[in-house]
Amino acid sequence: MTNHENFYLLSPIQGEALNQNFSVKQALLKENWIITADPLKIKIEGIKLEVDLGAEKIIAAQKAEQKIAVEIKSFLKTSTITDFHNALGQFLNYRLALQMIESDRILYLAVPFDTFKSFFQEKFIQEAVKFYQVKLLIYNPTEEIIIEWKN
Repeated sequence: MTNHENFYLLSPIQGEALNQNFSVKQALLKENWIITADPLKIKIEGIKLEVDLGAEKIIAAQKAEQKIAVEIKSFLKTSTITDFHNALGQFLNYRLALQMIESDRILYLAVPFDTFKSFFQEKFIQEAVKFYQVKLLIYNPTEEIIIEWKN
């Protein structure tokens, strides 16, 4: 099968997540970031970390002296809280791994603007983001722009 034929094997959620991954990448490029790894693969001894292609992925980028890694989440499944649990767990594991091997790279969780302005305004979610010190990159998937960086 060609790559083009494989595209049709994606579920609607996988296809939309792939589109949102592309949107974040384009938004970073618009802000003059250089994509250095897509995806960013992390290996610590026998542990290999990489986000599933087509649903979520880490993009590593570099701008001036800043290095970032971005965990892109689409929050498309029926249970947003389950998506959040998964996103937070991955974020914490990736942040720890980066601290171990590349401590100068800052990890961001990319969240679509619609999800940020609704679900991320819930008190529990705000407290979790604050408690776990999650850095957010809020993006507009349609316009392929970054709306806000929240440190």
